[in-house]
Amino acid sequence: MKPGQLESFRALMAEMVESTQAEPGALIYEWSISDEASVIHLYERFADSAATLTHLAAFGEKFAQQFLAAVDPTRLVVYGTPSDEVKGGLSAFGPVYTAPFGGFAQ
Repeated sequence: MKPGQLESFRALMAEMVESTQAEPGALIYEWSISDEASVIHLYERFADSAATLTHLAAFGEKFAQQFLAAVDPTRLVVYGTPSDEVKGGLSAFGPVYTAPFGGFAQ
């Protein structure tokens, strides 16, 4: 997180959580912060590519400018098999795509 942005970013996070909670297909949307408040981690999980695209559209329209003013994204890891349209929407962030390899979820 950029210096001096914690309180404004906290307010932005609350807005983003509320907005995402209303999106169909948003399954998990969790934010974590390091002890020194310099690193933010977002874990997002969507039902499918259509739900991901809905979220990306809302993020771009409502939150991207404020979000990018407060943080410098350093890594985006995408799990699963997103559509080409989702990949196009995420391309500016230089994501790493990881396909299922083994294991389970309960």
